[in-house]
This record gives sequence, C-alpha cells and structure tokens, in this order.
Amino acid sequence: MGKRHASSQKFLALTATAAIVVPAVSPIGVSAENSSFKDVPARYAEAVSYLTDKGITEGLTASQFGTDVSISRVDAAIQLALALGIDPKGTYKNAGFTDVPKRGQWAVNALAEKGIVAGKKAGTFGAAAPITRNETARLLALAYNLNIDESVTKTSFTDVNSKWAKYVDVLIKSGVTKGKTSSRFGADDHLKRGEWALFLHRLSEKPAKEFDLTVMHGNDTHAHIENIARKVTAIKEVRNAKPNALLLDAGDVFSGTLYFNEYLGQADLEFMNLVDYDAMTFGNHEFDLGTKPLANFIAKAKFPFVSANVNFTSDENVKGFVKGGISALPDNGKVYDGIIKEVDGEKIGIFGLTTAETVDISSPGAGVAFEDYLERSKETVAAFEKQGVNKIIALTHIGFKDGGGDNDVTLAKEVEGIDVIVGGHSHDLLEEPVLESTGKEPTVIVQANEYNKYLGTLDVKFDENGKVIGHAGKLIEIDAKQEDGTYVLKDDAEAAGILAKYKPAIDEKKKTVVGKTTVALNGERADARTKETNLGNLVTDSMLEKARTINKDTVIAVQNGGGIRASIDEGDITLDEVLTVMPFGNSLAIMNLTGAEIRAALEHSVKEAPAQFGGFLQMSGLKFTYDSSKPVGERVQTAEVKTAEGYVPLADNESYVVATNTFTAKGGDGYEMFGKAYEEGRVSEPGFVDWEMFRDYLQAHPNITPGLENRITDSNQ
Repeated sequence: MGKRHASSQKFLALTATAAIVVPAVSPIGVSAENSSFKDVPARYAEAVSYLTDKGITEGLTASQFGTDVSISRVDAAIQLALALGIDPKGTYKNAGFTDVPKRGQWAVNALAEKGIVAGKKAGTFGAAAPITRNETARLLALAYNLNIDESVTKTSFTDVNSKWAKYVDVLIKSGVTKGKTSSRFGADDHLKRGEWALFLHRLSEKPAKEFDLTVMHGNDTHAHIENIARKVTAIKEVRNAKPNALLLDAGDVFSGTLYFNEYLGQADLEFMNLVDYDAMTFGNHEFDLGTKPLANFIAKAKFPFVSANVNFTSDENVKGFVKGGISALPDNGKVYDGIIKEVDGEKIGIFGLTTAETVDISSPGAGVAFEDYLERSKETVAAFEKQGVNKIIALTHIGFKDGGGDNDVTLAKEVEGIDVIVGGHSHDLLEEPVLESTGKEPTVIVQANEYNKYLGTLDVKFDENGKVIGHAGKLIEIDAKQEDGTYVLKDDAEAAGILAKYKPAIDEKKKTVVGKTTVALNGERADARTKETNLGNLVTDSMLEKARTINKDTVIAVQNGGGIRASIDEGDITLDEVLTVMPFGNSLAIMNLTGAEIRAALEHSVKEAPAQFGGFLQMSGLKFTYDSSKPVGERVQTAEVKTAEGYVPLADNESYVVATNTFTAKGGDGYEMFGKAYEEGRVSEPGFVDWEMFRDYLQAHPNITPGLENRITDSNQ
C-alpha cells in the first residue's frame, strides 16, 4: 500500500459515483481506541479499524464512518475483492454488466470470473442497489469457501426461503452472524456498513486453513483379480490410517483375462462394491462388447460414475442411468458429469473423461458420442467453481502422454482449475506424482500402471483457496514378497472367499481349444532371443492383423523375444497354452517411426548376437539381414518392408506405422528410439492385450502351419 501525505485526508462521498476505495492511501482510523469516527460503537470499533488499516475502506467523512448506512452491491464487491487480495490492476474477463461504474468493474469482473457474484438479470449487476442480508450470506459463503451443505433447504428463520437457506445456514454455523430474532434473519433487510465491517473482519481474521486429502487410485485393471484379496488388504490398511481417503478408478476394468470373458465385469464389480469405491470413469474397453454389458455393470454398482465428455443420449442401454450435471448427493449406479464429495468438511469435485479414440479402438455403437475433452473440462470446472468447489479432481482415461489426440499433460496445461488428475489408458508406471506447473496453479498427475499390480496413493495439501501447496505419492506393490517368498500383504479373508467362487469356472475355461497347429511352435528361450522362430512369426502376424483394423496403414509388427515364454506342441492349442506363452498381458501400441529409427531399432535388436537378448525382435511385415561379426551399430546389411507388390527396401526418410507392445514402445529393453517417439506423442495405445490378439488370430485361422520365412538372417551363421 502507498502512504498518505499527512496533510491530506480523503473522504467517501455518499453517492453511487464516489470512489469507495482508495487503496493507494493509508486509512483514517489507525486503531479502535483513537479512531476519529464518532459513529462507531465499541462493538464495531475493531472491525472498522481492521478495514481502514488494510486500506479496504474509509469513512464517509472525517468523523463519520457511516455505520448505519446501507452498503451498495458494487461497494461490497470492491471491498470484498480487496479483502480477498485480488489485484485491482489485474486483467479479468468482462462479466457483461452495463451498470457497473468504472471504479468497480475490476472487482465485479474478478468476482464473477471466480463464480462468486452474479447479476440481478442479464447485463445488469444492480450496482447501486443496497445489498441484502440474504445476498450477503451467499456472497461471503462463496468468497470464503465456507462448507456449504447442499442438502439444506430451510432454516429456523421464517423469512429465509430455499434459495438462500444453505448460505444463511453456513454463515451462522461459521459464527459470522446470527438472526435478528430467533425466527427472523432479516433476509431482505439492507446490510449496513457496520455489519459489513464485522462480517469481513470475522472472516478475514480466521487463520489460514490448510487441508489434507488422501486419494487411493487404480486404473487399467483389465479383469486381473487373481491378487484382489491382497489389494483389498492394502485398501483397508490405508483406510485404517486415513479413514476419509477417497478411492477412485480411472477405467478399463473390462477385458484382459478369462475372468472378464466368463463374467463380463461382474466379478470385478463385486470386489469394487466390497471396498466402497467413491467413483469410476469409463475406459475405452468398457465398450468392447457394446453397451449392454456396461449397462449391467452400472446397474449393479454401489458407487456413482463420472463422465463429462461421453454422451449417452442416443444409447438405449445406458441412457436410463445417466443423470448428468454435477451432484453433491449422487446415487449409486448412476452417471454424472461430476460429483461433489465432502471430506472433513471440505468439498471435493470429481469429474470424468474418456478418450475419443474409443470410437476407433472399441465398439461403443452409434448411440454413444465423445465430446471434446478440453471444452467439456472447462465447462465442468466452471460449474464446480460456481458451487464454491475449489478442489477439483479429473478422473481420466485419456493417457498420460498418449499420442492419440488427448492426454493428461495437455489437459493440465490447457484447463485451469484442475488440481489433481488421476489417469489411466496408457498403463504408465508413475512411481512419483508428476507436477505440471504451466498454468496459474499447479496440477498433480498420477497413474498406477496396470492389472492390479499397484494401489496408488496420493496425499495432497491445499491452501485455504484450494491451491495445491504440497503433495506426496507412492505405489503400494500388491504382489511384493518377503525374503522367504511369502507375500508382504496377506489375503483379506472375505475377498479370498469371494474369489474362490469365481475361480473354478476359469480353471475349466483354460482347457478351451482355440486353434490347431500341424507343427510344433518354437518359443524356446534361447531361440526366441537369438533368431527367427515360427511362433515369433505367428505372434507378430496376429499383432499386425489386429493393428491394421485400427490403423490400416500399419505395415510392420515387432515383438521382443523375451515376451515369448514357452513353446506349443503340435495339435490342439488351448487357452492355457496361449496364456503360458504370453503371461504378461502386454497391450498393443502403434508407433509412427522413420525408416532411420526402424533401422536403429534393428541394430539394437542384434547388438548382443549371437548371444541371447530379451529385446531381440521377432517381426512381421519386415525382413532384414545382419552380420553378427561386425561391430555393434554396423551390423544391419539390408532391411525390406513388405508391400502388396512384395518386399521393398526400407527408406530412412520415409515414415512407417509399426505395431508393438507398450513395454517396447515406451523404451523397454533399451529401445530409446521408440521411447523418444512415445515422448513426442507419436505412439497411440488402443489397449488390446497380446494374448487376446493371439487367441483371436488362432480362432480366425483354425488350422495353421507356420514356418520360417527368412525374416531374420545372420549372414555370419
């Protein structure tokens, strides 16, 4: 604040056009004891001194504060904005009110932008009108983020209707004011300057209030429930330490193991209901079988779903479960844009997003539309803020840095007001939370890998304005073992009992015959990691066939040999054998690479040759020769890509679409050139699981006789 010259004293004119705030000068009243105001009783003295000391207001004259004079709506806005520390010289969105004098435009615009004030009607703020006690209750409840109880529709006061009840209720509970009588609040009475000073002082002198929130989170579990009894134990242990911790799921519960094939998500749901999830959003795989299984899943859920950008209006199966909007009292088994959870007296907003890629990589049907995730996020955040919510979680299934057109990093950069992003879709193992600080306030991003391998935990500290000022997170490893080989986490007895009823059918299903081979399929460790094998050819052929249904331009598929874990004997092929060959459940990734990058990958593939290397690539749509006697990095002699006309030389400057698994695409086994493409957003992750693609291929080609095709040749052998 600037200082006033001793010889000058400024007064407030009692007119609508007079400058009510002169923040560049010091106040007249310097203390309650020696104030020059003659109309300030002892009850108001400290509050008036507080406002004048802070430069928030001044007197009407040198001797009159105007304690019993009504305060106008614009004057209240100016003083409130100053009390909140809003910069009068800042730039704020024009609220569109034509009746606000120039001196108050900054304050009204700033408060409107924050969802704190609204007009009397379109284009009219009612600037000169005295503010009522009802209006004051709403204004202060929103401005100071008081713990508004949305369920309150009436109070003990006969003059407070349902529109104002929740604001009056919280103002009284906060000790800011009380009724004029036991039955009358004075709802429509004009607020006096003395009362206003008291209210602002009482709220402003409250100590800065920080808030700690704990979130448990998971994503992309894909029906991997074999270890669910241990995960339930982990959840209960966190809740024992932090009873009010939230539990959220970022989607893709569906598809991935025989448990889904057999039970269509209902087995997973029983465990989710057991541990009382707070909310879930939809992943792309929730739509793999259309919307009927999803509708059945929603119907039996004992928690709500959040989805701000998926429009089910034309879907006959799900639309009956959709309530939309934002709810502070959400029903279980219903779908909302967002919900408000009250935790330790604080409101937490949670909304959901699903990747628009779902249309291309799953089967949502014509009745489901995916709206722009950034626009819907901005709209939903604004809706939360209008309800006084300033701690907002985006529960997303769009990928961390996914190249499919939507991702969490872009969301954090482009949409203000999101404090935490609990993500999924890209199966990222974020061992520590990622802090994105591009915007006005930071956003914390978390993701917990896949397949129930981890329970994510995040502790976030907010300041009194809902800004993240601290965070810490970790992933609890569900399958961690002690030195003696026993699990660190013990099975929860109830969960183990539930799993036991589902398991027998799965054991039986593993015996299902899915194909037949007329030759033995070679997946021996030493071979898959050193040379072309017929099983490696078959696996990559299945990957390429699936990838082409998603991106028709895909021409190559590669699979790290270390991901092929067993051979298959001649004859019938069972599901159990398929799962033994590919036990990791790696997901499909589709990369855009240059020919030079592919050539570098081939050099990396054979860097250990003729010794074994888990990153040795089996391939489809590509063949090459190399000389293992040459120096590392100079071994590849020829490389050719298969086209409709036959094989043509790989061109370093051309671009190619290449399928692989997400482990390799993210740089696994040292494939830095793939990892670079991933970081640059040149990789999409449709999410199909390797063993399912292999099974589907076998079922589509029931009698196979795969051989060697000189896809990989060591000229030194």
